[in-house]
Amino acid sequence: MIEPFDIEIFDCTYSVFPEEEGVYTIYKEGVEYLQIQKDTESQWLKLDPESGIPLFGLDEEVNAIGQAIASREKSG
Repeated sequence: MIEPFDIEIFDCTYSVFPEEEGVYTIYKEGVEYLQIQKDTESQWLKLDPESGIPLFGLDEEVNAIGQAIASREKSG
């Protein structure tokens, strides 16, 4: 399991907490912000906060966070 880590995107600091089955809980500026899950190699999905069901639709911020996670995982 990957340990929690921080990333910086759009001049904001995000704390990333890996969960089960490729789901990540994201904290923005120290406050729980959203959960994301990888959809395709270049697309990530935001999860509905109440049901945990993926919300389809283009979200630039979610994709940027996801790409940073993927880059970190590849670099080991």
